[in-house]
Amino acid sequence: MSEIKKAPISELFNLKGIPSTVTMTVFPEGNPYIPTQNSNYVFNKDVVRSIRAFLISPNDDALYITGPTGSGKTSAVMEMCARLNWPVQSITAHGQMEMADLIGHHALVGGSEGESPTMQFQYGPLPRAMKLGHVLLVNEIDLIDPAELSGLNDVLEGRPLVITSNGGEVVKPHPMFRVIVTGNSAGQGDATGLYQGVQSQNIAAMDRYRFMEVNYPPKEVEAEIIKKVAPAIPDVLRLKMVDVANKIRQLFIGDDNSAETELSVTMSTRTLVRWAKLTQQYHGADNPILLALESALLLRTSKVEQEAILRISKDILGIE
Repeated sequence: MSEIKKAPISELFNLKGIPSTVTMTVFPEGNPYIPTQNSNYVFNKDVVRSIRAFLISPNDDALYITGPTGSGKTSAVMEMCARLNWPVQSITAHGQMEMADLIGHHALVGGSEGESPTMQFQYGPLPRAMKLGHVLLVNEIDLIDPAELSGLNDVLEGRPLVITSNGGEVVKPHPMFRVIVTGNSAGQGDATGLYQGVQSQNIAAMDRYRFMEVNYPPKEVEAEIIKKVAPAIPDVLRLKMVDVANKIRQLFIGDDNSAETELSVTMSTRTLVRWAKLTQQYHGADNPILLALESALLLRTSKVEQEAILRISKDILGIE
């Protein structure tokens, strides 16, 4: 692909029931920051609708995608941008992250042979995305200190970035520059206590985002995902594996009225896919499903939780 063109989103994202007149711009290939496509990825129509609306017309907003761990918040953005050839500057936040991690810093850079290294400013993902018209994707945004995150406020309102550490350089936002962040919370902290390190963010900073939620896919979609990554697993077993995952999720979030043990871990779509892949890979073992479940999830849980998950699995899978 050597030029910009329009393409129907039904073809781009393999979605049914959408008119071919609904399109998105596809950019030229070749940029090293274009994400790599996962050909087995299954798109959700509602998620595509929300992200598409933001990419086309952000209206001076940034986009905040919230949802449980492993539900596909980051992959939804990366897979859409991969098919649109829209470059992404991606960074994962943490508790010690500072604005300098986003903006950049000075570093010694070696010159030609025989020349001494010189101190030069190395641009971070934020000014690179602003200059070049890329998507800035910040994962786990709710782990950042609220005071540091507030440093993005002017940029999120469409103002230029002033890099004081680089002589007051002014970086104006490219028309295609977008800011997308993901988090397990919606910026108000984690009242459930399930996610360590999540912080309540500044309300003024949160006012600069539009929000969307990504949850685990419907049962039939997750079964289709398993079919793509582990086609040797029979249909009936795939559906039961998804049932196991959904029961574990209920106990994780406390959305279950039974007397069963509440769990401190969950089976995300990511973990479910790992379980399915390993089950297929261990097909010669005496009990490939159990062996795969141990590697995918059980061995990082307590003994009590292992027993609860095994009980769930045996009740749902039965003779399988």
